[in-house]
Amino acid sequence: MSTENLEYSEARKKMKSMVEDIKTAMMITNIGSKPVDAIPMTTKRVDTEGNIWFLSGMNSDHNGNIAKDQDVQLLYSDPKDYEFISIYGKASIVTEKDILEDLYSKVDDTWFKGEDDPNLSALKIDPKEAYFWDTKSNKYVSLFKMGVGALTGDQKDIGEKGKLDL
Repeated sequence: MSTENLEYSEARKKMKSMVEDIKTAMMITNIGSKPVDAIPMTTKRVDTEGNIWFLSGMNSDHNGNIAKDQDVQLLYSDPKDYEFISIYGKASIVTEKDILEDLYSKVDDTWFKGEDDPNLSALKIDPKEAYFWDTKSNKYVSLFKMGVGALTGDQKDIGEKGKLDL
């Protein structure tokens, strides 16, 4: 696996592409304590500045954790395609009506009582640093390359990994 460290604009493009492909992250809050808190969250959007947006319950444990400590880690994983990205960032709780309306969809009725639910909030994650692993092909192609490498002794490039300076 080759290493490719990317800087600001290229790093944000790579992060956005992977986040939009994978969609669901484990959001880790309460990072300074043991155990940390982790919850699955579905990405609503990655905006033009590279901020990652989620909807969240105002009275949720993770909102409470973020109110005390803005540090969050997002772990996106797509084992089917061997795509993984870990994103460290700063979270903020947003309650602006126009943002909530923009992010909200009918699917969110599962957790909230509409766009006017007083418990509805958005989480804006401002990414600071990320690390990714991406095979650029599905797992069957990657497994085939690994098998050929094992048989021939040649090291096969099965993808890339690297740090994203955001």
